[in-house]
Amino acid sequence: MTLPQIVSSKEWRAAREELLVKEKAATRARDALNAERRGLPMVEIDKEYVFEGGDGKTALLDLFEGRHQLVVYHFMFAPEWDAGCRSCSAFLDQIGHLAHLRARGTEFAAVSRAPYTKILPFKARMGWTVPWYSSYDSDFNYDFRVSVEVDDEPCERPGVSCFLRDRDRVFHTYSTYERGLDGLGSTTTLLDLTALGRQEEWEMPRGRASALGAPAGSERIRYHDEYEE
Repeated sequence: MTLPQIVSSKEWRAAREELLVKEKAATRARDALNAERRGLPMVEIDKEYVFEGGDGKTALLDLFEGRHQLVVYHFMFAPEWDAGCRSCSAFLDQIGHLAHLRARGTEFAAVSRAPYTKILPFKARMGWTVPWYSSYDSDFNYDFRVSVEVDDEPCERPGVSCFLRDRDRVFHTYSTYERGLDGLGSTTTLLDLTALGRQEEWEMPRGRASALGAPAGSERIRYHDEYEE
């Protein structure tokens, strides 16, 4: 194994300060990219998708649980598989308490093509409490390009899709796949993919921080058991 070079504390601090300049530049570039993402147009969803969850059959609108936004994790679990994807399972293991997302009007759910009768025991085995739905009876996975054909063979791939709700109208705002998932999992990284973002006053475009009629994002952070629905 090749280890880092051994230097004095003074040399380490100098090297660290040099790297910090680049890290700050990367942060500013990331903020600019997030703002450009929030500036993307959106597409209204007029297709009736059917999902199955703990309460039976449901529609895409119902997955919002009354909130303004929905982040869907496309979990690879084909109908013929006996268990979910290991990499997707590692991703869900990283998802923290959903109260912080929900306080910003954003719901999170996993969706897989496997029937719910297979999802339920695997979810219990993993000890997850996040909402997880089956899209077995719909074209949802195909329309959002996570169930595809490669060399004429069916293939599943991971992804995240974001949706925005305006009353009973649902809009698709963003999707990313595979390496686009690198670094995701925390509340802020998931919010950065959405149209409303973190809802901070400094974010561009202006006006979305107050979209939910609540204080800006960082001002509403609480212990997860202190949030009010």
